[in-house]
Amino acid sequence: MSTHPKFAETKILAIRHGETVWNSEGRYQGQTDVALNAAGHEQAEGVARALAGERIDAVYSSDLLRAMQTAQVLATQTGLPLRLAEDLRDHHFGAFQGLLAAEIDARWPDDHRRWLRREPDFGPAGGETRREFSDRCVGAVLRQAREHPGQTLAIVCHGGVLDCLYRAAHGLPLDVPRQWALDNAGISRLRFDGRGLHIDQWGDTSHVSRENAGRGADLFPAP
Repeated sequence: MSTHPKFAETKILAIRHGETVWNSEGRYQGQTDVALNAAGHEQAEGVARALAGERIDAVYSSDLLRAMQTAQVLATQTGLPLRLAEDLRDHHFGAFQGLLAAEIDARWPDDHRRWLRREPDFGPAGGETRREFSDRCVGAVLRQAREHPGQTLAIVCHGGVLDCLYRAAHGLPLDVPRQWALDNAGISRLRFDGRGLHIDQWGDTSHVSRENAGRGADLFPAP
């Protein structure tokens, strides 16, 4: 796909927030406002160090605390204001929030099976469907990219948001099983050319210390 002739590419550094206690426990966080744990704070510092030599023109973040805490380290380092965006929030898991997968399966086995099948128009009670979530968060990133042609954005968000961006860039349906990583503090490099998203690098965690690597398994299973 060629670049739109009147649009200068926007570069996007898409970053998952650092680890929380709920990540380490395997709980569905969604839009519950959980802070970073000690490992998460160290991961946030690692992200800032990894991007210290990069040109960054704007820093965006979900307005949930775990993302803001990760993004603030980068904003402070660059001297840029932290721009908060509610539409970058994680998937609202409704009744699933705060629970382990086994607890969800015990309470709502049919709903849990539908969730694991990745049905695009199914959502937990009180939450969003996968389609609603994808439309919201991908739309937010595309709006931000269009507002900054020729610039580089750092966007700190959530595993679910990154999953949707990966699917949008590759033209993958929402119900395709996931086979790509969504690690805490992972840095992905994307471009927006005026027409769509393209991925140059996905989920780099080389800046995460060995003792913190592989912690905080995400809650987006790939059945």
